[in-house]
Amino acid sequence: MAEAGNRETLPTDVLIVGAGPSGLAAAIRLKQRHPELAVTVVEKAAEIGGHILSGAVMDPVGLDALIPDWRLKGAPVGPDVTRDTYHFLTQSADFAFPHVLVPPQMRTKDAIIVSLGDLVRWLGEQAAELGVDIFPMTAAVDVLRSGDGPVRGIITGDLGLDVEGNPKPGHAEGIALEAKYTLIAEGARGSLAKQVIGDFALDRNASPQKFGLGIKEVWEIPPERHQAGRVDHYLGFPLDNATGGGGFAYHAKNNRLYLGLVVHLDYADPTLSPFDEFQRFKTHPSIARLLEGATRISYGARSLTAGGLQAIPDLAFEGGGLIGCAAGFMNAPRLKAIHNAILSGIGAADAVGDAITSGRQHDRIADLGHHILSTGIEKELTGVRNLKPLWSRFGTLLGAFLGGFDMWCQTVLRFSPFGTLRWKAPDSAKLKTLDQVTPRQYARPDGKATFDRSSSVFLANLAHDEDQPVHLKLADPSVPVSKNLPRYGEPAPLYCPAGVYEMAEANGAPVFRIHPANCVHCKTCDIKDPARNITWVPPEGGSGPNYSGM
Repeated sequence: MAEAGNRETLPTDVLIVGAGPSGLAAAIRLKQRHPELAVTVVEKAAEIGGHILSGAVMDPVGLDALIPDWRLKGAPVGPDVTRDTYHFLTQSADFAFPHVLVPPQMRTKDAIIVSLGDLVRWLGEQAAELGVDIFPMTAAVDVLRSGDGPVRGIITGDLGLDVEGNPKPGHAEGIALEAKYTLIAEGARGSLAKQVIGDFALDRNASPQKFGLGIKEVWEIPPERHQAGRVDHYLGFPLDNATGGGGFAYHAKNNRLYLGLVVHLDYADPTLSPFDEFQRFKTHPSIARLLEGATRISYGARSLTAGGLQAIPDLAFEGGGLIGCAAGFMNAPRLKAIHNAILSGIGAADAVGDAITSGRQHDRIADLGHHILSTGIEKELTGVRNLKPLWSRFGTLLGAFLGGFDMWCQTVLRFSPFGTLRWKAPDSAKLKTLDQVTPRQYARPDGKATFDRSSSVFLANLAHDEDQPVHLKLADPSVPVSKNLPRYGEPAPLYCPAGVYEMAEANGAPVFRIHPANCVHCKTCDIKDPARNITWVPPEGGSGPNYSGM
């Protein structure tokens, strides 16, 4: 929390942190209902959509509610889903679940395959046409607040500091943006959301948030193997029964294949590498045949929320609220969050707009959570609330079976035999020690379907000035070597999908090194470090990946 001090201060009515689907939906809705309000959106990426990564199969219900004529307006979406199949993989076999056995909560009517990055760029255009002020390359590094008072806006990051934090030629100090209300829409594990949740104890009645790491590649595959609109979701291989998650393959437009793996970050084995499990996924016969003669185009990784209903914190704080994946509205069984992100932005905008027009500012909007959850989010997440805790407790096979049974009971009998299951430990507390596991060994990549981290990160179009302050903060620099290394083998180089962390040797002693220029801003380290010693903060505005078509 910081005060403006001598910084330049600019006022606005509503300030939105993050130009993702929830933030832009809130901005558009505010301008639709209250065109007289000044609405400002800040985005840390160099351009709108540059940091956006999602599968993505979209339920159109959110976009329908926000911009009913979005098709006529030319929203850049891909093909309608023509086939949606769930599979269970063994190392060599592929078993498809009969569609009739899939619970209704996991089906999506009128689903569409999209590039969320492209869709967000278009939403940015719609917002700008309505008069929303959007500022890319602007990192929100702190909230504007005096003592224990309400949030009054944000502080933006300085530009032009060297690695020691000293001003370089052309240095520009960050400014204070002051607003009547501030909506935080940073996505999963955003730095301001993490700060506000802790300072206002917004999660005091919620279970700790659960997360997954999603790794995605875009491939151009031969036309004879491409089936536009085909969607496949996979359980089982390469993940063992004790490790949650699954793969996906979406046939988008123009012979593009969106291929990815989500690994739940409550996994226990410290020698597991989500990146290398994704490489293994591509060796399965069902996937490998798709990639014969194909060309890899893009790579990226992003954390996602998976806790569902039980992990949603209080959404309102004095001076603003949480929306989108900053709060956690992902439907993990369906692997869908875009529609709920948009709906949360709509609900928040209605609450904030009503508050301002009644003469209020900087207070806690008590009914903000109701406005958001009553858009359909609460009803949807209630129906799937037990799958993730059952999966975590009983493993993939029994957990998925019990979760399916629970969803069918709610569909047919209108009640859950399990009630509402909760949990107490965060993902960072789930790792076993080295002496409790058999270390995993991963094959060398072949450079055709499987790859190493460096060649993958190259495709993320990273842009980090290496002479800027390190944005991955160690509370205690000695912990990786003194505590994590002997207990867990220091798992950071393994759970990071971008080669940011390295265990090296200097003068015969182990050394923990950070390569921040490799960071794709997935936030996995902030979530999974067993010592909770790493904090991700935004680097200089405009830094990070610049995803295209993701």
